[in-house]
Amino acid sequence: MNNGLLPWLLLAGACLSLLGLGFSGLLLSRAQAQRERHTQRLASIIAPHLRSARVEITAFTPSTETLHRPAAYTVSKIFGFDLQKTALYPTRWWIILIVTLAISIALRSVTEEVLGNLSYPAVPVTWVAMSRNFFGWIEKRRQGQLLDQFPDALSMIVRTIRVGVPVMEAIRSVARECPSPTAGEFARLCDQVAVGSTLEDAVTDLGRRAGLSEYRFFATALALQTATGGTLSDTLENLADVIRKRAALKNRGHAMTSEARTSAMVLAALPFVTGGMLYLINPPYIMILFTTETGQSLFGTAVVSLILGMLTIRAIIRSALP
Repeated sequence: MNNGLLPWLLLAGACLSLLGLGFSGLLLSRAQAQRERHTQRLASIIAPHLRSARVEITAFTPSTETLHRPAAYTVSKIFGFDLQKTALYPTRWWIILIVTLAISIALRSVTEEVLGNLSYPAVPVTWVAMSRNFFGWIEKRRQGQLLDQFPDALSMIVRTIRVGVPVMEAIRSVARECPSPTAGEFARLCDQVAVGSTLEDAVTDLGRRAGLSEYRFFATALALQTATGGTLSDTLENLADVIRKRAALKNRGHAMTSEARTSAMVLAALPFVTGGMLYLINPPYIMILFTTETGQSLFGTAVVSLILGMLTIRAIIRSALP
C-alpha cells in the first residue's frame, strides 16, 4: 500500500467514527426525550386519581437561606465557626481569632530563621488552620455530647408517649430533665413552637442545628407521623436502639485503632525528644540545623515530612473508623 494513502485512510476512518458517534448521540437524545414525554403524559393522567398527597421530607435538604448569605458567613466558613452558634462557644469568637492570630505571629518570629521569607505567608495559613481546628474541636465535642445523650432522650419521649401524654409535652419533659446541651436544644424547639412555628419546621431546624444524621432521622420520623399518622413510639424506640448500636460500634472501632493512634503519637514526639536530648548532650551538634543554610533546609524538609506523615496516619485511622 502506498504510504501516501495511509494518512488519508486514517483521517477518513476517524471522520466516519465521529459521524457514527454523533448519530448514536442523536438517537439516544431523541429516545430520552420521548421517554420523558411519555413519563410526563402518564403522570398527568394518574395525578388526578391519586388519593394520598405527597409528603415532603425537608430534614435532609439544604436550607435555602444558604443561597443568599452576606460576606460575614463566607469569612466564618473560612475560619470554621458558625455565627448562629456563637452562644455555644466558651468565649467570644473574635477573641478566639485574635488569640490564634497572636500565636501565629509568635510562631512566625520563632521560625523566621528557619523558613526565611516563607514565614510571612505562613502566618495566614497557620491562623486559619488553628482557628478551624479550635472551632472544629468545640463543635465535635458538642456533637459527641448530643449523640451520647440522644438515646436516653428518645427513650424518655417513648415512655411519655406510651402513657398517653402528647408529643409536645414529651418534648418539654426532655427539655426539663435531660442534661445540657440536649436540654437547651429541645428547649429552643419548644420556644419555636410556642411562638407559632409548626412542630415539623421546629424539629427540622433542630436537626440542621445539631448537624447529626440521627437528629435528622428524628425530624423525619416526626414529620411522617404528623403527615400520615402511625405509631411514633415504636419508631423512636427503634431509632434509639440503632443509635446505641452505632455508638457501640464506634467505640469498638476506637478501641481497635488505639494501637495505631498510640504509635502515631510516639512517632510524632520522637523527633522532639531526640532533638532535646542531643541538645542537652552536645548543643553545637544540634545547632547546625539552625545556624547553617544547609541545616535550615534539612530542618524545614524534616518538619514538612513529619506534618505530611502525621496527616496521612490521621487520614488512614479516620477511614478505618465506622
